[in-house]
Amino acid sequence: MFKQTLIAISISAFSTFSFANTCDLLPNHQQLTSALKSSVATTSDEKNGGLELNMWGTLVGRDGTVCAVTYTGENYGEQWLGSRVISAQKANTANAFSLPNLALSTANLWTATQPGGSLFGLQFSNPVDTSVAYSGKAKYFGHKNDPMIGERIGGVNVFGGGLALYNAKGEVVGALGVSGDTSCADHNIAWKTRKALKLDYVPGGVSETKDDNIIYSEGNGFAHVNCGNGEAEIAKELPKSHPISKK
Repeated sequence: MFKQTLIAISISAFSTFSFANTCDLLPNHQQLTSALKSSVATTSDEKNGGLELNMWGTLVGRDGTVCAVTYTGENYGEQWLGSRVISAQKANTANAFSLPNLALSTANLWTATQPGGSLFGLQFSNPVDTSVAYSGKAKYFGHKNDPMIGERIGGVNVFGGGLALYNAKGEVVGALGVSGDTSCADHNIAWKTRKALKLDYVPGGVSETKDDNIIYSEGNGFAHVNCGNGEAEIAKELPKSHPISKK
């Protein structure tokens, strides 16, 4: 009995240690909230195309642990409720499919995962853990004690809004997921939010500017559908208006 107790304590301590380490490398809830609010039209002067709605934002650590969840409205009902889990799913995807030398945004996965594409079926490969996604009380959604925090949400999302996070050493430290508007606007907001968090030292990517920006060029295997609400024009200027940081 004593031995079993020691083992249980050791496992608990190890889990807490691992969670602390992966999330300690990322901004906290307040910093994420501030960065997200600075990037959306409802709470700043930024324009992103789409419907200019309130947004959800989620950070995951490199091991997929959810580290922070927030929103830009006055309460959790002022953003699409379905977008809370989608934001976490996008963060998980960008983290899972980005490497130290190659960043892939969720937007970069759209074409390849369509029927007949080289990655068709990828979106079904790592399902969301529904016991994590739908646990807890709604009053905690988007707060420091959001029920998803400390858990691995899983999931693969293949439209705009998820970006890997790179520190000044060029290391992948996790990812950001943003959801609540058109997927094209989500990408623009995520890009600006990552810039505000100062975790955009992207080493390389598949876009024309060699980063993980959304691509709208027909015939490109990493392209994204054009949502048609002014988002594409804004995205084209992102490498200039919000340039990625250099090591």
